[in-house]
Amino acid sequence: MSEVKDLNFMGMRKFATVFSIALLLISIASLAFQGLNLGLDFTGGTLIEVGYENKADIKQIRETLEGAGYRDVIVQNFGSEQDVLLRMSEAYRANLGDEVLASLQQSSDEKVELRRAEFVGAQVGEELRDQGGLALLLALAVVMLYVAARFQFKFSVGAVVALMHDVIIILGVFSVFQFEFDLTVMAALLAVIGYSLNDTIVVADRIRENFRIIRQMAPLDVINRSLTQTLGRTVVTSLTTLMVLLALLFMGGENIYYFAMALSIGVVVGTYSSIYVSANILLMMEISREDLLPPETEEDDELDAIP
Repeated sequence: MSEVKDLNFMGMRKFATVFSIALLLISIASLAFQGLNLGLDFTGGTLIEVGYENKADIKQIRETLEGAGYRDVIVQNFGSEQDVLLRMSEAYRANLGDEVLASLQQSSDEKVELRRAEFVGAQVGEELRDQGGLALLLALAVVMLYVAARFQFKFSVGAVVALMHDVIIILGVFSVFQFEFDLTVMAALLAVIGYSLNDTIVVADRIRENFRIIRQMAPLDVINRSLTQTLGRTVVTSLTTLMVLLALLFMGGENIYYFAMALSIGVVVGTYSSIYVSANILLMMEISREDLLPPETEEDDELDAIP
């Protein structure tokens, strides 16, 4: 059986570096000047429940409200097909429920009943957002310490840079296109960190193993061989995960749409970063076989001295 030829992944490392830097700059600029389109979980708003005599047409209700000037309305069934829950970014006022009911009644041939209209406070305040940011930084620090202890310091730098790269780009996409950022997207970010870290550690483990068993090979060639050997596993894992996420994205409904979108972006970017970010960082830091060899002991010195 013929040996598989090593693919020259690192031959594209300069282009990949420019590409990643460009994406990061665009993301950071958009986050700085445009910010995120925060959902009701962060901003608060109004919750309205209405009831229909027969099955409610969710799509028609959404189109009616958009036509009436209400933006970013989350429309979903609540308990039954006749009950509909509306989550609106509109600030609560006493007559808002009646205004929405009038708009829905005009577009419906059946009677629409207003069940309730109430203020919804933000589930995530400024203090909690700050704590979440600190928790994210702490998680990155713990990841860095773990990878440094499990592998080597240069590997930990590559892993953390790759994770930061993935998170910033996902946030940048949501900022540039002003997709709604809510608690489900925040949960997706945490899931992406775990997924991307797993990919990076698999690649790092193979790189470390090859450095130890292959003596006469340049670091760039060792990394290319390691990436080639893990390519099958990386592609299969990413594609199967992406297939499920795309099914959720297009058929999972409005409630998890942006959750699935953030995860889909994260899987693609995480696969890319495990190859062209973390491995590229290792080359930039001049990783070598000597970095991964265990320290010599006195017994080793005595054995070397035996003729």
